[in-house]
Formats: sequence, structure tokens, C-alpha cells
Amino acid sequence: MRLDGKNVLVTGANRGLGRQLVRLLRAAGCAKVYEGVRRIEAPDSTDAVALDITKPDDITAAVVRCVDIEILINNAGVAGFTPLLGTPTTDNARNEMETNYFGTLAMCRAFAPVLKRNGGGAIVNVLSVVSWFNAPMQGSYCASKAAEWSLTKAVRFELRGQHTFVAGVHAGYIDTDMTAGLTAEKSSPADIARQILIGIENDEEEILADPRARALRTSLLGDYGPIDASMQKAWDDLQRSKGG
Repeated sequence: MRLDGKNVLVTGANRGLGRQLVRLLRAAGCAKVYEGVRRIEAPDSTDAVALDITKPDDITAAVVRCVDIEILINNAGVAGFTPLLGTPTTDNARNEMETNYFGTLAMCRAFAPVLKRNGGGAIVNVLSVVSWFNAPMQGSYCASKAAEWSLTKAVRFELRGQHTFVAGVHAGYIDTDMTAGLTAEKSSPADIARQILIGIENDEEEILADPRARALRTSLLGDYGPIDASMQKAWDDLQRSKGG
């Protein structure tokens, strides 16, 4: 998919990876890049959109504002980096699911009709390598990203018929505010953003954005193409049987 001339909405656009995505999308020649942010810090920013993806009213207003988009990049996410059992409450787990899973799902549901009207377009969900395995030190975050990965595959099945391209982005730790307290090796947000844009332009449904993602994909997962193809056929057959 060519980026030149496209209208794009990026969530979580005020910092880190989101900010780099906005910068590179504009450099790639996108006609308009909406910046979805929880708080608009510069009142005169014409492309800023007040958007907390856990708030239905914000999403409804964003659909009205961004009615011309052809690409939705679901980058907004949170991480508490806590275990599932070894923490006093389930507050982090609930927040991670509300944002990473339910928030992303709400965005996909709200903007799927917009993308259909605009020719199909694309949805790009920023996932993680921990979509594929669980690190118990951050068990609830991993669970939310596994759910978001599964969501991404399901949305792909459902939207293929309307010609909406759906991609998932996998990367290890990225050097952002979210990971500031971690000492592990990290990729730069600019490098990950660059790989995401390359993946979109090359129509990659699975964007492996750094060496860790590529290595883990090879070591952890086999070829799930056949099962995905069978699930796609089952979905398409069901829609035909219903006259859809």
C-alpha cells in the first residue's frame, strides 16, 4: 500500500513511537496525519485529536473528525509491568486489558465502516513480541498483548471481504517512556517506526520490526498459514450462507 497521499490516524501520538510514526508518515508524503492524544497540549495544533481509546465518547467524536482516513494505526497502549498474582490488586491487569484489548477493539469497530467507505484502507495494530509468550514479571501486560494479537487476526478475517488490510506489529523493548525503568536492550522508536512504514508499503500482515521479533518468530512459531487460510474460508463460507 502506498503511503503517499493517504490520510492517517495514529493513536498515542504525543510521544515515543507514536510521535516518530507521525513524523515519518508526513515525510512519506501522507496528505493528512491526525494525532490521537489523550490531552491536546498545543491548542492550535490543527491535526491533534482528543482521543482516549477507553472512552466511547472520544472515539465517536474521532470518527466524525477523521471521517476521511484510509489508514488507522492503533499505537496507544499501557503497561504496568506487574505479575498476575504477585501484586496487591488487579488494577494494572484491568487497565491493560481495557486499553490494549478493549480500546483497540473499540477503535477497529468504530473505524471499520469509515475505511470501507474510503476504499478499504488499512488497520495496523502495534503489538509486541510478548504477544507470543508470557514473561511472568509482566504477566498481565503479556496477557493483554496476546489478546490483542488474537483480536488482530480475527479482525483481519472479518475485514478481508471489504478489502481492508490488517497488520500486526511485533517488536521487543522500545526506548520510550513506557520502558524507562527497564535495563534491557531497546530499539529506537525511529527505527521501529521506519520498519512499520516499510511493512505497510510491502503489504506485510505480520511486521517484524526488530531483530528480537524476527528471532522469536522463527524459534517460537511454526507456519500457521494453513490454519489461518482454513479460518478465513470458514468465515467467508458463513457470510455467503447468510447472503452477506
